[in-house]
Order: sequence, then structure tokens, then C-alpha cells
Amino acid sequence: MLEDRATAVSTPTRWPAAYPQGYAVVDVETTGLARDDRIISAAVYRLDARGEVEDHWYTLVNPERDPGPVWIHGLTSEVLEGAPLFADVAEEFAARLAGRVLVAHNAVFDWQMIAREYARVRREAPVRQRLCTIALSKELGLPLPNFKLESLAAHFGVVQQRAHHALDDARVLAEAFRPSLVAAAAGDVRLPLLECRPLTEWSDRPVPRQASGGYGGQRPGSWRPSRKRPACPHPNPGRYEEGKRLKQGMRVAFSGDTSTERELLEDRATEAGLHVASSISRLTSLLVTNDPDSGTSKTVKARQFGTPVVDEAAFGQLLADVEPADG
Repeated sequence: MLEDRATAVSTPTRWPAAYPQGYAVVDVETTGLARDDRIISAAVYRLDARGEVEDHWYTLVNPERDPGPVWIHGLTSEVLEGAPLFADVAEEFAARLAGRVLVAHNAVFDWQMIAREYARVRREAPVRQRLCTIALSKELGLPLPNFKLESLAAHFGVVQQRAHHALDDARVLAEAFRPSLVAAAAGDVRLPLLECRPLTEWSDRPVPRQASGGYGGQRPGSWRPSRKRPACPHPNPGRYEEGKRLKQGMRVAFSGDTSTERELLEDRATEAGLHVASSISRLTSLLVTNDPDSGTSKTVKARQFGTPVVDEAAFGQLLADVEPADG
């Protein structure tokens, strides 16, 4: 055992010169997944070039509206009442992000929420690159049963204490990211870095702030007026083509585990003008799944029909720029 340790010390990991010099592991909890939803808590773990923790930071944020699915994040209107507004924490948040790669689980979502909050206060988040740990797990070929954060944590022996609490989720991700980074460096694996473009335009629809209790008093599954989705007003333009944009009216189906709550992910697709389908047919435009090789009825039918398939992270990126329907 001593010889093994000596060997490990004498042959340290060679870090590729192209690897970033610092990372900001981020998690945000939000009122939902739509473009006009708000951040209600945020946490940042700053890591050095080798993934070692430098410090961490956490804050609640008053969204000035109903907190949304309280049964997921546990933050009620009463808890958030005295919290600072995003404008009050924007400078400190920016200081934690500046000059670093933003790392998150399903990073496109966290980045979009952060970018919109900064746009609302007429600033830009100082982030130029992001790294999604779902994408990194795929690059490394990790044998995960699904791409939820708890599965990544379990793979590396990281213990979760409070799921869907921004500070603990960020801690868990930071602890799981370090061995992922070491493995990538040892195998000379390319990091799946993506550009973060500042948001310059956004729109918010008015959302009434609920009285005491609000959605927080509802049970899971009842926090929206009805789970029956309205009919999609746009005609189906056909199948999704790789490298192109999604288009309003496309029929999208979901299969398997997702890192984001399924109903919230489907809501976001509906709000973007897509038709959320409960099954696969020859008319389905796209299947979203993190496990395309599984034997679920949807993945089997998708293979039979030649239905295009993307994972959750890629779908999140596509949702950021959905093409309007014709006419």
C-alpha cells in the first residue's frame, strides 16, 4: 500500500495547458423553469485549476412573487420575505463568477436564469464559458444509471444532505466535479466548454404575488390551476433536424429520468410553443432522453420510426432559441 501511494505521488496528473484556471460551481433554486421565473436562492463554490475548493457563498433572494414549487425547494413566501433582492446581491454574485468557468448540473438552465436576472438589473454576468457536468459525465463514459445529481454524487461517494438546497447541491457538485476533472486530465479528455453569451433582451409577464401561503400551501401536483395542457396552437412543422433550431408546433416527447422535475420541464416546452406528446408516433418531432439505449417503449418506438433523439442538456440549449411558427 505504501508503494502504491509512493507511485501515485511520483506520477502526478498532467493537467492539459488548455484547461481553465478556475471554476465557479453554481446551483440556483428558482420559482420554476419559464423565462419569467426568478431565482430564489443561489450558491457558488469557487475552485482552483485542480478543482480544490477555495471558498463558498450562499444567499436567499426575494423574487417579489410567489416562490413556486415549495415542496421541491422548501422556501416559502415567509422565508423569502426579508431576503435581499437580486439587485442587492448582484455585485457579490458577480465577484464570485468573474474570470471563472461556470460549472453546473444542466448548466444551460442555471446560466439562462442567472443571465436573465442580470439583464433585469441592466448588468451582464461576468461569465464567458460554462461546463455542464452531465456533458462531462458523458465525455468520461461514467457508468451512471441516469444523469441526476444524486447518481453522480453516489458514483463518487459524495453524501447528499439536503437535496434541492442550493448550498448543499453546489457542495455535492463541487465534490463530484473534482474527481471528474482529475479523470478528464489524466485521460486528456476534452472539457465540454460552451460559450456564454450575455443576454440583452428579455420579457416578463406580470405574475401576481400570492398572499401568505400561496403555492407554498399546495400539495405536489396541485400548484398550478390544472395539469391538463392546452392544445398547441401551432401546426406540426415536422421532425427536428440536427444542427437546426426547434420550431413552434414540433411534437416533443420525454422518456426516462431527468435532472429537472419532469412536469416543470414539460411546462417550459409548452411555454416555448412546443407540443408535449405523451407517446411516440411517426409524427413525433423529437424524443428527449438521457438514456437512448434503454428499452422503454418510447425509445424502442423512436428507433423504429427513426425519431431524432437528444439529451436533456441539449434540449435545454435548444429551448433557448425556438423558431416562431410560420404565419
